[in-house]
Amino acid sequence: MTRPTYYEFFAGGGMAQAGLGPYWNCLFANDFDQMKAATYSANWGADHLVCQDVAKIRTSELPGTAHLVWASFPCQDLSLAGSYLGLGNEDSSAMTRSGTFWPFWALIRSLKKEHRAPPIIVLENVCGVLTSREGKDFSAICAALATSDYRFGAVVIDAERFVPQSRQRVFFIAVDEECQLPENVSSKFATDEWHTSSLVSAFSQLPENIKKKWVWWNPAKPAKRDIELSDLIDDSPVGVTWDSPEETHKLLGMMTPLNFQKVKRAQASGIRTVGCLYKRTRAGKDGVKHQRAEVRFDGVAGCLRTPGGGSSRQTILLINGALVKSRLLSPREAARLMGLHEDYLLPLRYNDAYRVAGDGVCVPVVRHLANSLLEPIFDLLQLPEQVLALTE
Repeated sequence: MTRPTYYEFFAGGGMAQAGLGPYWNCLFANDFDQMKAATYSANWGADHLVCQDVAKIRTSELPGTAHLVWASFPCQDLSLAGSYLGLGNEDSSAMTRSGTFWPFWALIRSLKKEHRAPPIIVLENVCGVLTSREGKDFSAICAALATSDYRFGAVVIDAERFVPQSRQRVFFIAVDEECQLPENVSSKFATDEWHTSSLVSAFSQLPENIKKKWVWWNPAKPAKRDIELSDLIDDSPVGVTWDSPEETHKLLGMMTPLNFQKVKRAQASGIRTVGCLYKRTRAGKDGVKHQRAEVRFDGVAGCLRTPGGGSSRQTILLINGALVKSRLLSPREAARLMGLHEDYLLPLRYNDAYRVAGDGVCVPVVRHLANSLLEPIFDLLQLPEQVLALTE
């Protein structure tokens, strides 16, 4: 049986590769960042990898015809961290980081002219894409898909359903409009399972001609997560050290009474409890801004982000009775929170390893989409034409 093939753009450390698994054959991968490309190469090989600006890639570098194109394009300008600068315009000379979507999409259009367009496309990004520039970016992506003869839709998936990390992302799934879809991969209407109110609102603002191409994808409901944050946290970590008692005491002193009471309750439980802590700047009652330490003990880590400063790094708080210890999340723990296997090779530098994880896509989420959407669609593509005719 034919193995499905794919191109992976903005590949990072290859987490889409990890999620798709060995059943899928990667023909081409690309990332601009040399450190990430080196990590990708260490784990997946370099024979199909091109470390280059996507705007400089030509279709002649893309071998064969891929069944799938996966693109987790840069998210910075679709979030608060990037001031919601957005995708920019397709013909804009002032390209934002997230605006690298447009040279990527130019490649897809060129492939279409060469009759090599992929029948399936997946685009992944932060939920800010639903609202950035008052919905203009969402509408632009949908228009790009619709005018290139794809039926498409989007789902919002929180990685928390698979791993103990709060990480909500939007996945656009587009399928060539000439391809038949399996009966069980979509629904007639939006569902609470996969379509948030923000997504439904963004869809409602689309022009009617684009709405006609929309599909309400309905992946299978995943099994209940059976792993907690404490299961992934090491007592003797590699790559980080525990803070001194003085440093931990200082963190506790930065807590509001509400957050400190969370610590006291964890101590009173008498059991090993792991929490995640972020430093935030908050305005007090007097209007003066103070740095605060805010902790959660719900068994879930906050969303991993790239280390653009100390406040973006999560601190682990481990409590066992009267004992309270603190330290940074280790690189291996960050990788576990993304669903990566223990044998995944991480960069040696802390910030590099954390950035590979924080910029990636959650591996079990990719696997779930592949299992419940992408592979059923691919399987139908492989049916002989006479069989397809009988199903119409």
